[in-house]
Amino acid sequence: MFNNFEYPYFLLLLILIPLLAVYQYFFKETAYTTIRYSQISPFENAPKSWKLRLRNFPNYIRYVALALIIIAIARPQSHLSRDEKNIEGVDIVIALDISGSMLAQDFKPNRLEAAKDVARSFMQERANDNIGLVVFAGESFTQCPLTTDHSMLMELTSKVECGMIQDGTAIGDGLATAVNRIKDTKTKSKTIILLTDGVNNMGAIDPLTASEIAKDYKIRVYTIGVGKIGMAPFPFQTPFGTQYQNVEVKIDEPLLKDIAKSTGGKYFRSTDENSLKTIFKDIDNMEKSIIDVSYYHVKKDLAFGFLLAALLLLIIEALLRKTILRTNP
Repeated sequence: MFNNFEYPYFLLLLILIPLLAVYQYFFKETAYTTIRYSQISPFENAPKSWKLRLRNFPNYIRYVALALIIIAIARPQSHLSRDEKNIEGVDIVIALDISGSMLAQDFKPNRLEAAKDVARSFMQERANDNIGLVVFAGESFTQCPLTTDHSMLMELTSKVECGMIQDGTAIGDGLATAVNRIKDTKTKSKTIILLTDGVNNMGAIDPLTASEIAKDYKIRVYTIGVGKIGMAPFPFQTPFGTQYQNVEVKIDEPLLKDIAKSTGGKYFRSTDENSLKTIFKDIDNMEKSIIDVSYYHVKKDLAFGFLLAALLLLIIEALLRKTILRTNP
């Protein structure tokens, strides 16, 4: 059903239809060839055939087709409606460590790729949430601002690589950037998921200072320490190619626990891909909130349907004039 037109003034042309009908009715004799007879009395009482009664029917079909074409030119459009629903939704920023140590292969194929895979699955499951992505190493930046366009978000997540920025582990900067991205949103529930495999050794902002800022803005921070306990194989580039050497896994768990506790979040330790998936699932279950969302139904142009109907009627008219309603001469 349509309720408006893009060019409504073209509808004034519809007045041509009754004018043509009136012309056809009063001047129809001029439309047909006449044959002269000495007298017509023998034909006065002759019954009219159905072909004679319907001889103007093609004209009426043409009028309807013309009306449909005029309506199509006026560009009829479907109704724009707005629905409001209450759904579960949270604002979430994932702060992901992309320092060189994330290439360690105690996860398959490495920590970073495993984290990206799990994060993408998490994003896919949270269809109603605004989710953003911040990456950090020796510094931090926003890879994707808060968005509900999760296909774009997952594509940008796939492009994250180690070496994009200066190496190091600036946990405070990463957390502060995530806080800055989420602090002014209107959603009641705001969450940051901070994932790192190291110890804070760079950055301009102390991690505990960043966590206090998060607390002031009522932002809950979940922290995840990534890496096996003990040693992990790490790739080193040498003149003979990539060589692997076991290095000690150092995660500042006390710091990550303090950050989580001070903001009302929780600390998790992930030692393999399965435990990382479980952690994200636990966070998924904990972070639920009711928000109001408006759905808009976009207008659609319906002109094509009217043009198609008009074309069909014109074809029918032409067939009738050439076949059963053909007039001679």
